[in-house]
Amino acid sequence: QVQLVEAGGGLVQAGGSLRLSCTASGNFFSIKDVDWYRQAPGNQRELVAKDTGGDSTYAGSVKGRFTISRDNAKNTVYLQMNNLKPEDTAVYYCAVVVFVDAWSHTEDYWGQGTQVTVSS
Repeated sequence: QVQLVEAGGGLVQAGGSLRLSCTASGNFFSIKDVDWYRQAPGNQRELVAKDTGGDSTYAGSVKGRFTISRDNAKNTVYLQMNNLKPEDTAVYYCAVVVFVDAWSHTEDYWGQGTQVTVSS
């Protein structure tokens, strides 16, 4: 089993920055892929950023403002969010695919979510 703990959410004024983190612990070899999603009230969950270990892709609404990264030594992934806008307000979730054995079997897990609120 793998546990993901998210941190870094909070209340920030428009134009401000936050850095979300998602730390994996438990029985696994390494992190393969990372996705960050968000869900605002009344909306569907939306993919914000994706890191496949080599390439990163972003939703058009956050491109140029958000950066996904990882620290493999700490088993932690990050979402740096700059120039935040009120429409970025949502619960943010990390979703991680991990290698669970030496034969490249994988499992996927979700973080508990962290609230980001951007005031105008």
